[in-house]
Amino acid sequence: MRIVRFSALTDAGFGTDPHYGVVNDNDQILVLKGDPLFAGIVPSESKVALSDVRLLAPVLPRSKVVCVGKNYADHAAEMNSAVPEEPIIFLKPNTSVVGPDDVIQWPRMSERVDHEVELAIVISRICKDVPEARASDVIFGYTIANDVTARDLQTKDGQWTRAKSFDTFCPLGPWIETDFIPGTQKIEARVNGEVKQSSTLDQMIFNVPRIINFVSSVMTLLPGDVIITGTPSGIGPMPEGAEVSVSIEGLGTLTNKVSNRAK
Repeated sequence: MRIVRFSALTDAGFGTDPHYGVVNDNDQILVLKGDPLFAGIVPSESKVALSDVRLLAPVLPRSKVVCVGKNYADHAAEMNSAVPEEPIIFLKPNTSVVGPDDVIQWPRMSERVDHEVELAIVISRICKDVPEARASDVIFGYTIANDVTARDLQTKDGQWTRAKSFDTFCPLGPWIETDFIPGTQKIEARVNGEVKQSSTLDQMIFNVPRIINFVSSVMTLLPGDVIITGTPSGIGPMPEGAEVSVSIEGLGTLTNKVSNRAK
């Protein structure tokens, strides 16, 4: 089931933005009553064409985005790092989240802004100390993330908070897929149509159950929290004005443009 969060381009007559809906095979959206994370999948009588809406980030985390670093061996190698013995985690603020076709804003204090394509997990309920065998019980679904990073500031600071936390630095989308099961699906990033990152999800060092188990052993997870699971090798700069597309087989493609650098 593909769950979208959207804004109607015209007065569709079914209430105040944003809306939630389920996309069918004919690219029609069945509008839902309320946020499905909290109200459940409750259909209304309204439908709208996918082409007649503006897709928003499919989830707007009320609490946090938890990130896993160096979760592909080839990426750890390109960062001159050893393969970690346990997941390395950090946070991005929920204010960094934007949706499909939103502009990634190049901050004034950075001279290099990089792409990082990642699988994103959307958490369905309050949970703590989740056993690996029960991880699927707390997953609402999956979407795609671009863990945008001011690489020069990451190097300068020696840690990741500032470099990862600017507004617009966590594009999510285009929707949440509730039936997705991570396996050998291809994960890619393209800049102006050129492939820059290409791998498969089975190359992750720590799989989804291990990540949920580890993160929930550290902090309580809340409905709508997002965990992004690391990026493969090939990270690199996104030039001013570039169009960046990150995709995962079975989840679709998330595309954003990059602004000119703020002066």
